[in-house]
Amino acid sequence: MSTDKDSRKLVANNKKAYHDYFIEETYEAGIVLHGTEVKSMRLGKCSIKESFIRIEDGEVFVYGMHVSPYEKGNIFNKDPLRVKKLLMHKAEINKIAGKITVKGYTLVPLQVYFNKGKVKVEVGLAKGKKLYDKRETIAKKDARRESEREFKIKNL
Repeated sequence: MSTDKDSRKLVANNKKAYHDYFIEETYEAGIVLHGTEVKSMRLGKCSIKESFIRIEDGEVFVYGMHVSPYEKGNIFNKDPLRVKKLLMHKAEINKIAGKITVKGYTLVPLQVYFNKGKVKVEVGLAKGKKLYDKRETIAKKDARRESEREFKIKNL
């Protein structure tokens, strides 16, 4: 019997978001795609590094998400950087919209993955990090890595 994590196939990950923001909450959203875009995603040709999310008129859209054109798609290929609509419940959108109005909060895509054959986007409610926060995070990672290295050497 497969668990929820087993049925996921990761397509794209946004590591930069974890570096630039504190992720407060995460939400799962469907995405409106055309046939050749789905085929391209199955091949792993998607990038969300420079993308961001906006709520407009009660609907959620992702900007800057690059889905490479499908090689065998010819005339059916869409613009790789076109604005894509995210599918979420109205109550969830209203809840997120209320939180975004607070200063410093934004929505960022964290992951794109297949869940039971459907393309999903993990959306994070994020608060921007200051420069000293980023430095502190890097210092913690370095310290943890160093302690793991020392532990490994001692146990050989």
